[in-house]
Amino acid sequence: MIRIGVFLTILTAGSALSFTPAQYTQKLLLQQETPEEAIKWLSWEEAMALSRKEKKKILLNVYTDWCGWCKRMDKATFQEPNIARYINDNFYPVKFDAEQRSELEYKGKTYKYVKNSQRGYHELAAELLKGRLSFPTVVFLDEDLNVIQSIVGFKTPQQFERIATYFAGGHYLKTPWSTYQKAYRPVLVKGQ
Repeated sequence: MIRIGVFLTILTAGSALSFTPAQYTQKLLLQQETPEEAIKWLSWEEAMALSRKEKKKILLNVYTDWCGWCKRMDKATFQEPNIARYINDNFYPVKFDAEQRSELEYKGKTYKYVKNSQRGYHELAAELLKGRLSFPTVVFLDEDLNVIQSIVGFKTPQQFERIATYFAGGHYLKTPWSTYQKAYRPVLVKGQ
């Protein structure tokens, strides 16, 4: 019995070692498929590539790892199944770390990480947030990658439904927010 256990341990270790670390990580990620009702977050590069093929608005969730309100919004708002489904259907959703260190391109310009005392920030986050680095912030971009609006701070699912439908449906083009907000009747999230 012990020999079989040792054999299985060696076999398992050998199969794990047959992958490079990147391949092994990719294999693990594929095994942990995103639930259907979860937001299918994209990287900035993935969203830009998809946008070149098929025009769609982009929802940019700008966060930092140390931001407690960002984590709360992820759990309370972005994990709400109807909100997640709506975002997936109507936007290219991007989870954007405002302190990431990789270079990114936007409208022909390259943006980099800037070291600033103990922490730093990404130039693209500063550009899209107009220098107001407050988290969480959700930035809505139109189909041509122009900023429509930045929404600062934690929003409940009920609040976020109203905001997301305003931008996804193009209502911002013809209806003032105050008018839309008063007339809106919730359809995605109960308890409004």
